[in-house]
Amino acid sequence: MHLPFSLRGIRGAIDITIDVTRDPEDVGASPGAVGLPHCRATIEYPGKGYDSLMGWVQMVRSTDNDSGGEAFEMDPLMFVGEVPHPFGFFGITPTLFDAPARRSDADLDWLCQSFLTYIKDFEGETRVVKAIAGFSWGFSRENGMTAVKPTQRLESNDWGGQLDLLHREHPGWRFLDDFGTP
Repeated sequence: MHLPFSLRGIRGAIDITIDVTRDPEDVGASPGAVGLPHCRATIEYPGKGYDSLMGWVQMVRSTDNDSGGEAFEMDPLMFVGEVPHPFGFFGITPTLFDAPARRSDADLDWLCQSFLTYIKDFEGETRVVKAIAGFSWGFSRENGMTAVKPTQRLESNDWGGQLDLLHREHPGWRFLDDFGTP
């Protein structure tokens, strides 16, 4: 999927690739990733320096999460632990990479919402996050068979649906409810 966006009047795009993990060592994943999809989202953006500073905020709804698949949760990088910010990846045109893994072959429904964001200077406030683009991806596993869900563009209402979670998990940050081109 090729997802265009604009930031600071400069056009960019996200290139999203979903593939099945055949050899976890090839992507640095754990053995439980075999047969499950992994995602790589790269950013094409000609802005330079701080103008290309962005972050990925990612939430997952899964039938094996605390809510049993009823609600989204922040997607943790298990090997990093808790972090004091909402970003899974942050930096100069950061690449998003995720390779879900499970220790069990149990049936599973897994959906991820990934949002490209930036920190906006908002009336002198710091720690203000604005989403400019997003996409969903995921998979389901039933009776040992895994089916990849099609990648879909996310809209303003998808970001808006995550604001309560974001405010609850990161109370020291402000998340703007407007979405898209700044």
